[in-house]
Amino acid sequence: MTHHDGRKPGLTEDTVALMADLADLAVCGLSSALGSVSGLLRRADLGDLLADGQEETKARGRLLLDRHGASPPAHLEVLARTVTARSQGENGGE
Repeated sequence: MTHHDGRKPGLTEDTVALMADLADLAVCGLSSALGSVSGLLRRADLGDLLADGQEETKARGRLLLDRHGASPPAHLEVLARTVTARSQGENGGE
């Protein structure tokens, strides 16, 4: 942006232009988001959609807990069970 007399804009003018552009982007994004929310609220099956979303979120949470929450069996416990199973197999299940 240049002035009519040919000088370049200063720091203040650049800052104002940047802030105006950011405000414009924010307004465009907000109006787009409000349009999406408005469309969602007009759906007849909104209750079912929310219930499905809640169930899916719970299922994902359970999967995450199962994957990361359970600790692997203790190494010595696995070893002891293996030795016990082998000794019972060799002794005929006594």
